Amino acid sequence: MRAISYRRTGGPDVLELVDLPVPDPGPGEVRVRLAFSGVNPTDWKSRSGATAGALADDHQIPNQDGAGTVEAVGQGVDPAVTGQRVWVWEAAWQRRWGTAAEYTVVPARQAVLLGEGPSFELGAALGIPFLTAHRCLTLGESLPDRLGPGALTGRTVLVQGGAGAVGNAAIQLARWADATVVATVSSPRKAQLAAAAGASHVVDYRQQDVVAEVRKVAPKGVDVVVEVAPATNAAVDAQLVGPHGAVAVYANNGGDEVTLPVRTQMGPNAQWHFVLVYTEPERAKVLGVEDVNAAVLDGAVRVGEEAGLPLHVHPLAQTAEAHRAVEEGAVGKVLVDVTA
Repeated sequence: MRAISYRRTGGPDVLELVDLPVPDPGPGEVRVRLAFSGVNPTDWKSRSGATAGALADDHQIPNQDGAGTVEAVGQGVDPAVTGQRVWVWEAAWQRRWGTAAEYTVVPARQAVLLGEGPSFELGAALGIPFLTAHRCLTLGESLPDRLGPGALTGRTVLVQGGAGAVGNAAIQLARWADATVVATVSSPRKAQLAAAAGASHVVDYRQQDVVAEVRKVAPKGVDVVVEVAPATNAAVDAQLVGPHGAVAVYANNGGDEVTLPVRTQMGPNAQWHFVLVYTEPERAKVLGVEDVNAAVLDGAVRVGEEAGLPLHVHPLAQTAEAHRAVEEGAVGKVLVDVTA
């Protein structure tokens, strides 16, 4: 099979197009013939060595997310799933077989039935962004641990960075659950994307006072903040988190250190949570996969310009360029067409 592989960490140039044997599924595993691979920040950070973790073996195929068709099953897996369209999550987490290849093998539960309607491009865009967003929206003690229509009725969600992949996912999932969503952005172009995703209100933080604008929507504060840049936004978040509200931090854009005003957070019994989807509690992961898939099958999840998530597609041989695009902050979702 054609695959992208690296034998040492470093820049995008360590990624090589190679020929490898097609992997066989082991007990409890399935082999998926991939159509698209999704690229996320953790993919290039793992490749670069910026995050901890050794190569899974003598080589590593990158990328966690993907979509394709189950071609073979291992011992103990129902053969009826053969031929089914699926989306794949965490293919490369502590394993060598990522999704930047014509085939991958994953535990059967990590190949989720996609149905006939949703596109493979949508399936490859789910994984990390949507599971991260689900975790952020269900962490607070005043929030439900499941999402679905009506689950967030009467709640207000603030998405900091509404044009990013996780921000877009948080908007779509929160709106599916009937929340009021306020998204912050840094430009008119990104404002259009956040609105297309379904944000009820959009605030350009470079042109507007975020606290004043959000308070117009939620005078008592918001129920949850989905936060991409805590070092930059902590002071704003502290002013906007409402009674028993939560701030869910899933990235460290803008810096690693956060300073909080203690007394003002004690009053509302505010909670600050930190999110890494790979190591979240098992029950939360199971519920996240189920809920995200339910949203997809409900037709509530979309990709593309009209959904606020422009797609940037690269052929397999140009996976290095796909990684570079994500590393340089491409707006939208970067995919690799494994068949091209």
